[in-house]
Amino acid sequence: MTGAFITFEGGEGSGKSTQVKMLAAAFEKAGKPSVITREPGGTESAERIRDLVVKGSKDAWLPESETLLFFAARMEHVKRLIQPALLEGKIVICDRFSDSTRVYQGIGKGINEVFIDELHRLCFEDFAPTLTFVMDID
Repeated sequence: MTGAFITFEGGEGSGKSTQVKMLAAAFEKAGKPSVITREPGGTESAERIRDLVVKGSKDAWLPESETLLFFAARMEHVKRLIQPALLEGKIVICDRFSDSTRVYQGIGKGINEVFIDELHRLCFEDFAPTLTFVMDID
């Protein structure tokens, strides 16, 4: 792939969205085409899955089911938006990606790290961000 895939990770209110917008503006000013997106979401189908997971009770899904839903949304996102944009030479800037699954479903909901790693490998092989920024603030 000829583009670059940059992700921002961090807790709620840490400034991810602000930094995503600032970085995209800097790339635009430099004449480099970029795409802003988010997870879960980014495509119409992934946004529908987002609504299933994000809206409603925090205990609406078993942790394993929730993890699978996030991977389904990510598959739609990667295959329909991220990879095509990268092939066009664009820079894709994403508010969250797979590291959030490791934290929220892995650490937060007790999903085994091996399970998450294996799902990632089965779905995406070695696909990963070019660069990830972690927003770590109080």
